[in-house]
Amino acid sequence: MRRSEVLAEESIVCLQKALNHLREIWELIGIPEDQRLQRTEVVKKHIKDLLDMMIAEEESLKERLIKSIAVCQKELNTLCSELNVEPFHEEGETTILQLEKDLRTQVELRRKQKKERKQELKILQEQDQELCEILCMPHYEIDSTSVPSLEELNQFRQHVATLRETKASRREEFVNIKRQIILCMEELEHTPDTSFERDVVCEDEEAFCLSLENIATLQKLLRQLEVRKSQNEAVCEGLRAQIRELWDRLQIPAEEREAVATVMTGSKAKVRKALQLEVDRLEELKMQNMKKVIEAIRVEVAQHWDKCFYSQEQRQAFAAYYSEDYTENLLQLHDAEIVRLRNYYEVHKELFEGVQKWEESWRLFLEFERKASDPSRFTNRGGNLLKEEKQRAKLQKTLPKLEEELKARIEMWEQEHSKAFVVNGQKFMEYVTEQWEMHRLEKERAKQERQLKNKKQTETEMLYGSTPRTPNKRRGLAPSTPGKVRKLNTTTMSNATANSSIRPVFSGTVYRSPVSRLPPSGGKPVITSTCSGKKTPRAVKHGANKENLELNGSILSARTFKGFQI
Repeated sequence: MRRSEVLAEESIVCLQKALNHLREIWELIGIPEDQRLQRTEVVKKHIKDLLDMMIAEEESLKERLIKSIAVCQKELNTLCSELNVEPFHEEGETTILQLEKDLRTQVELRRKQKKERKQELKILQEQDQELCEILCMPHYEIDSTSVPSLEELNQFRQHVATLRETKASRREEFVNIKRQIILCMEELEHTPDTSFERDVVCEDEEAFCLSLENIATLQKLLRQLEVRKSQNEAVCEGLRAQIRELWDRLQIPAEEREAVATVMTGSKAKVRKALQLEVDRLEELKMQNMKKVIEAIRVEVAQHWDKCFYSQEQRQAFAAYYSEDYTENLLQLHDAEIVRLRNYYEVHKELFEGVQKWEESWRLFLEFERKASDPSRFTNRGGNLLKEEKQRAKLQKTLPKLEEELKARIEMWEQEHSKAFVVNGQKFMEYVTEQWEMHRLEKERAKQERQLKNKKQTETEMLYGSTPRTPNKRRGLAPSTPGKVRKLNTTTMSNATANSSIRPVFSGTVYRSPVSRLPPSGGKPVITSTCSGKKTPRAVKHGANKENLELNGSILSARTFKGFQI
């Protein structure tokens, strides 16, 4: 049983006790029955009025609660619709009072959410307006009268974040371009003369509109200034090159050159003016020293002829080179020729450099070929022979590759220009073929000379006998020991023939050519004595046993072997 029901029963008991007590009092007093009835009616009326009043108040509370529930429910439905959320539904059965409380709580929560969204929308709109004004972009379209949904707010936040990034990047680009524009203007000594240039250079950076149009205009202005700067630099560099060329032609001393060294760098207006004054001064000097200048130009022309592999006919085609009438017209002809040669060399620079590389490799190859045919190369020390052989083998591989590369490049060039590429007056590949053929003929000639020399030597040996040669010993290999005698074994010589005998000159002795020769390694020779069959070694000093024998107008150089005396 509820406590309220217990209290209700207690109230009834109290009321009953009170009525009983009243009856007892009335009995003691002796109040008649009719008055007792009246008095009881009064008590009843008071109790009924009190209970009716209480019931009326509770009914009123009930009505207010029901009305509040209706109002809250309606407002809550509206808020849920505005906030784009699910409407509130009470779970399970509940009392009027609890329902009213829950609805009121939900209404307060939705009101708070609505207020927060509206405030955030306002802030985002303010930020969007500020950024759009700086970037000159249209505002973000959103209904400010309604409550934005969470998705709409999130998209708005992302849009504002994108605008901030765009502003930062454009601001950085603007600052960089502005810095370059200021540097170019300082270099060109240019003063801002348009409102846009003044806005860029003089006004506050924060006040500049970072629109795409303004950024494009900034870039265009920077390009224009850079073009002017490049043109100015090119003019100044051209003036400097002209000055250096005139210095070299006029042989201006270093002290006089140092006087204008300060204007040999930079490209400002005052520098350009100073360079022009120096050129004018040197041009005047050039006119006064015409012969000296023309001769200097001729040296440069000859250098370019060499670099371009001009033939003698091509060089003689420039008749002004050989003229001695030093006039301004002759100077102009030489200037035009040197310009033409420079342009010609620049157009064909890669080909000329390739030809030059081949020429250097070819000369080195011929040098190695010459050394390869030199017998004295075997006496070298320090491994030079091995290095030369490696380089020679490398050149034998690289030269054909280089020729093939040049051939392909020259053929491509000839197809593009519809004319032949000549070196020293002839096509390059014909020139290469001619060099190889000359090298082959030279080797063939040298081979024939060696064969002829060997043939003559053989005939001489057959006629007069061979001349034994002692191999050369390298110095420093072993010190000579005094008192020691090198012994040589003797063998029986073959019978003398008519071609191998020598007529006796000293005491009727006949010397025959030995059959065996010295080994190339420097071993001991074997000699057979014709006088007796005994071995007669004798120690003699090295180099003291050479004699010249003159026979019938011929000179025979006879060398005595170590250990024997002739």
